[in-house]
Amino acid sequence: MYRWKKLTCEERKQVLSTRKAKRFPWHSPPHLSGNTNLYFITAACYEHKPVIGHSIQRISNFENEILNLLSSNKNNVLSWCILPNHYHLLLYTENLKQSNSILGRLHGKTSFQWNKEDDQRGRKCWYRISDRAIRSKRHKYATLNYIHNNPVHHKYVKKWQDWPFSSAKIFLDNVGKEKVMKIWNEYPILQYGKGWDDSEM
Repeated sequence: MYRWKKLTCEERKQVLSTRKAKRFPWHSPPHLSGNTNLYFITAACYEHKPVIGHSIQRISNFENEILNLLSSNKNNVLSWCILPNHYHLLLYTENLKQSNSILGRLHGKTSFQWNKEDDQRGRKCWYRISDRAIRSKRHKYATLNYIHNNPVHHKYVKKWQDWPFSSAKIFLDNVGKEKVMKIWNEYPILQYGKGWDDSEM
């Protein structure tokens, strides 16, 4: 979405032509085949407005709610990051359709609640849920690094472990600094997402 806004009309036509030829979705990552139960999930507030970030308490409550809701429905959230206007999950699920449905219902519930709190009846809070199958060990750890580094990328903090609404600190405590740095160096995120129209990651 960020890159699309920066493309010229000619570049957009070329990207759409390629996606149509490959029978990929026009404006979202393709659902490429593969035997996996591990997915990179992203959802953004409509027009990237910081609706989640209306207050620190709202971000915290949403983090607790989404993690509890997914885990109570037999999903395993391996890593996560909740930001003021979007969130990322690395999710192990045996039923992606059901997991997306759970998230969709949560979006409906929070939209109603937040619009009432903010006196914004009828406001569109969420844009969509995007899921991307994890296809390799490299893809998995690059995704994990991307999720944990996202608050730094968006300049909310200088160190990713300082953002309180993510799994970064837990990951660091469980794995140890030495192994975390090894994963960071072996699976860099510099080109992350660049090739999502391709069949390999």
